Amino acid sequence: MEVRVTGELEAKLTHSAAQQGRAPDDLVQDVLTRYFEEEARLVEAVKRGEEALQRGESLTHEQVGQRLQRFLES
Repeated sequence: MEVRVTGELEAKLTHSAAQQGRAPDDLVQDVLTRYFEEEARLVEAVKRGEEALQRGESLTHEQVGQRLQRFLES
């Protein structure tokens, strides 16, 4: 497969790969692999959330704020 990128993106890719001592093609492979892994995790999390909502499990706006506050304080 061949992917075309803008000159600016190619320069960034080449620079980043050089800083890491890697070939640009290898860096692209790793970036795409991580992207699709993260996308799969996101889709799964959304499915779990939708299933929880269908079971009637949800938080109020206030509860979300409290959890976020506790998270930020820790």
